[in-house]
Amino acid sequence: MTDSLAFFGAFNPPTVAHLELARFAAQAMNVKQVIFVPSKSVYIRDEQGKDFAYSDAQRVAMLRAAAEHRPWMRVTDWEMRQPRQPRTYETLCRLRETGCSPALLLGSDKLAELEHGWMHVEEIAREFGVVCLTRGQDEILRMIEENAYLASLARYIRVLETPPETRAVSSTNVRRCVREIRRLQEEINGMVTPEIRPLL
Repeated sequence: MTDSLAFFGAFNPPTVAHLELARFAAQAMNVKQVIFVPSKSVYIRDEQGKDFAYSDAQRVAMLRAAAEHRPWMRVTDWEMRQPRQPRTYETLCRLRETGCSPALLLGSDKLAELEHGWMHVEEIAREFGVVCLTRGQDEILRMIEENAYLASLARYIRVLETPPETRAVSSTNVRRCVREIRRLQEEINGMVTPEIRPLL
C-alpha cells in the first residue's frame, strides 16, 4: 500500500508551485509524506540542457530549508551521491528498501515522455504506481486514452487536477528573474562607489 510519493526533478530552484503541488498531491492521495528527489546538476546541464543549474549542495539546502516547517516533506540526496545519475526505477527501489512504499509523482509534461524517454516504465507502473499532476492546459485523460502505450498502463496511473494558480509558476521563470536581478545589480555597481552601494 502506498504511504508516500516520490517527487523527482531538477528543483532548479524549488518553487512555490513544487511545494504546493506536492502538498496537494499528498492530501489527495492520503499519504504521510512526499519525498523530494533532486537530480544531479551535471545531469541537469548535460542531459536536460538547462541554461544553468544551481549546485547539488545549493538545491539540497533550498529543499531542506523548505522542509524544515513542512512535516510532510522529506528530502533525499541519494541520487546526487551516486557516481552516475540513477534511473527513476533504481531510486524507487532504493526508497522501498528504506521501508517506505512510494508512488511516482510527476507532472503531465512528463507523461508524454514515458514511452520513449524513460526506462523500466512498466516496472515503475506495476510495482509503484504513478500519480500524475496536470500541467498547463494538458488534457491528461484524453492523452492517455489516445496513446496506446499510456492506455496499456492506465490502471496504474492516478490523475490529479491541480490548482490553476500553480500552473504558471516555473523554475525557468525564477532563473530568468535571478539573471535579470544580477544584471541590474552589476549595472548599479558600475554607477555608484562601493561605500554607497549598501546604503541604496
